[in-house]
Order: sequence, then structure tokens, then C-alpha cells
Amino acid sequence: MTSQMLTDAFSSISDGLYRIAFHLLESDADARDSVQDLFIKLWGQKDTLDSVVNFQAYCTTLMKNLCIDRIRKDSRTSCLEIDDRDIDTSVESVERNYESRERLSIVMDAISRLPARQQTVVRMYVLEEKSYDEISKETGMSNLTLRVLLSNARKSLRKTLDETY
Repeated sequence: MTSQMLTDAFSSISDGLYRIAFHLLESDADARDSVQDLFIKLWGQKDTLDSVVNFQAYCTTLMKNLCIDRIRKDSRTSCLEIDDRDIDTSVESVERNYESRERLSIVMDAISRLPARQQTVVRMYVLEEKSYDEISKETGMSNLTLRVLLSNARKSLRKTLDETY
């Protein structure tokens, strides 16, 4: 993949990647850093990116993994920097936060197991909050096809999540 192709492809999906990172990291600065880290990582791999079938899905998975790594790294280092005044001792608060992140991780994992077309539609519709018309223009699929793919993806996700819980 040429430098210009990578820059163009990444620019078209960077807003969606930022939203994913912000949702996972809950910080504007960390989300922006993660998007930049992802671009740097892709830049180093640009010669091998031609073999990637679905660039957007590939980048989304990499973004999710980068955010999880950042969360893990921050949790290790922040333990050393915590002041007693900063600790929310509410057990319920800690449990809710942990459960939310765990559920998100499970949902993202379930999405990554969907067929490629379903993944694309779910990511664009749910994570990027695009309309059927916008998705249709970008993918070339009809609105009816998009609705069927989204419906099938929801059924698969429901089944997967019911088995998990």
C-alpha cells in the first residue's frame, strides 16, 4: 500500500476509530493518542497492508487491542500513583465499572466473530452511528441488504451473548 493510499484510507475511518477509542478509554487525549499510535503502527506495516481484505475491520480490531493494552498499562502504573483521596471506596462503583468494561470487551469480541459484511454494517451503524443511506453509499449495498445483515448480526450477537451470560 502506498503512503497516499494509507493516508486516504485511514483518514476516511479515523473519526470512527476515535469514537471507539474514546468509548473504551473515556478520555479525549488518550483516544487521540491511540488513533495516532494506530496510524504510526500502520505506517510501519504499509508494505504488508495490501493483503488485508477489510481495512476498516482490521483497523477497528487493532484500535480495540491498542486501547485494551493502554488500559492494562495504565492500571499497572496508576496503582503506584493513587492517592487515598482519589479512591472511590464504593464497592458498587468499582463493580459497575469493571462489569461495564467486561461486557464491552465481550460484545466487541462477539462483533469480531461475525462474518465480514455483518461486522462492517454493525460497526458503521452502531459504533459510527451512520444512517442506512450513508452506509449504502459507502458499501454499495442496498438498504434492504443492510437491514437483513444488521438483523442477522443482531440475532447472532444475541445468541452469543446469551451463551456468555
